[in-house]
Amino acid sequence: MKIKELRQLEIADLNQKLAELRDKTRELRFSIANNQLSHVRDLRKAKHDIARILTVLNEKREVAETEPAQEVKKEQ
Repeated sequence: MKIKELRQLEIADLNQKLAELRDKTRELRFSIANNQLSHVRDLRKAKHDIARILTVLNEKREVAETEPAQEVKKEQ
């Protein structure tokens, strides 16, 4: 997935995709260990997607934390 697509998703959707990708990486690791997978690079792609999702989640969390602080400063 591209980072632009991920930034448009809601936090709940991102958490769902994160859980799906973590399950997929677990399955890929087992497949690699049993020599059943011919495309080992799929694991790397899944890990990169997980990192992208975590980055977007952290960005959204930071924005959510700073918005209330800015509103308090404006009221004073």
